[in-house]
Amino acid sequence: MALLTLPRLRIGHLPIDVLSFQEALDSIAVLVESRQGGFVVTPNVDHIVLAERHLGFREAYAHASLSLADGQPLVWLSPWVGKKLPEKISGSDLVWPLLEMAGQKAWRVYFLGATPEVNAKAKQVVWERYGTQVVGCDAPFISMDALGENSETLDKIKEAQPDIVLVALGAPKQELWMHHFREHYAPAVALGIGASLEFIAGTVRRAPPWISRWGLEWAYRLMKEPRRLWRRYLVNDPKFLCILLRTLRRPKNERLLLPEAREAVEAVGTSDTSSSDPQP
Repeated sequence: MALLTLPRLRIGHLPIDVLSFQEALDSIAVLVESRQGGFVVTPNVDHIVLAERHLGFREAYAHASLSLADGQPLVWLSPWVGKKLPEKISGSDLVWPLLEMAGQKAWRVYFLGATPEVNAKAKQVVWERYGTQVVGCDAPFISMDALGENSETLDKIKEAQPDIVLVALGAPKQELWMHHFREHYAPAVALGIGASLEFIAGTVRRAPPWISRWGLEWAYRLMKEPRRLWRRYLVNDPKFLCILLRTLRRPKNERLLLPEAREAVEAVGTSDTSSSDPQP
């Protein structure tokens, strides 16, 4: 389910909704209060590169209710693609005001991912700060395919009856999980938030705001975790330049999807099965 009243950019294979930070919060509120389920993704340069070779990841994005630009380079480049994105909307920035809204509206929140210790600390922080009800936490082994292997987790979510599920599994696991099991956690709305629970708990430090504003958060993370991230940022992500050039060669009506054209164009995008679909 997508909010088809929004214009949407396409960079490579991935859609990005054109909306501001406040509009993103308001749109999530509409999803939650409609009680129809759905999920929210936050694309960045790494996701756009990954979607080139991962069909399942691409399909997950095509079915997302909202796709919010989590990367300053995407904001800077968006006018070339077709329409300026108002601002960067990362999951880590969005989660705080969203949890505050949840406290104000008495929405029930569920944490999925991270570790039991991180979840417990994050639960305590949001209760003390906003009075937000975290009605369940789970840090299970996650399977991307088998419903049976996820049945215990899904049963816990169903029993807790959350309005929002914050999925902290990292990409592409969280996007694949939200897509594959969206009918089973509905009517809750799921959001992929990466390492945000660790940021809330204070076990991992985010990059300083000025680094994020200058689009250098990747360099900060690379400095902190060079062994884990060097290939992503130094080998894989430079491929984004080729993807961008290919995108700019497309007709504008394929790069900027207006509401009346979105359903048809996005259906074509998900039918391309030429790329391989490796396991995450």
